[in-house]
Amino acid sequence: MNDKTLYVIAGCNGAGKTTASFTILPEILDCREFVNADEIARGLSPFQPEKVSFEAGRIMLHRIDELMAVGENFAFETTLSTKSYKERIVSAKALGYNVTLLFFWLRNVELAKERVKTRVKEGGHDVEEVVIERRYIRGIVNLFDLFLPLVDDAMIFDNSEGLPLLIAEKNQNEALSILKQ
Repeated sequence: MNDKTLYVIAGCNGAGKTTASFTILPEILDCREFVNADEIARGLSPFQPEKVSFEAGRIMLHRIDELMAVGENFAFETTLSTKSYKERIVSAKALGYNVTLLFFWLRNVELAKERVKTRVKEGGHDVEEVVIERRYIRGIVNLFDLFLPLVDDAMIFDNSEGLPLLIAEKNQNEALSILKQ
């Protein structure tokens, strides 16, 4: 097994990626570097993070490249709705990283929309419903078609009830195993 690990924290908007990451990464996986465009945007403009989302995205990509260049263990967050992280994962593997994907799944897009509405009421960032719908479908398609074949290890959690339940896993390039409920 490689000494360096990249954790890809993925799932649709409202799936609980960031919330879970604040516990799983430092306390369970001992990963202290978490690169998250939403958190970067909140740091740049706490009251209007949506206005700096593109700048936050650029900063995020730069930070990922910096961490890979020095061989640091780290995690980044994504909805997997685009293929934009594919090349960075390929580069990480070429640099000797073990790449582990943690995917937080919700049972339907309506639940994702409700979670985002709740987050906004609690002071969090908003995402348009049409964007949530697009990312929900594309994220699942890209998970199976692009990212699962690419990563070394993966865990898929059903986070529909708020407590992540491991429902499928892939270990060291083996096929995905669906776990009994």
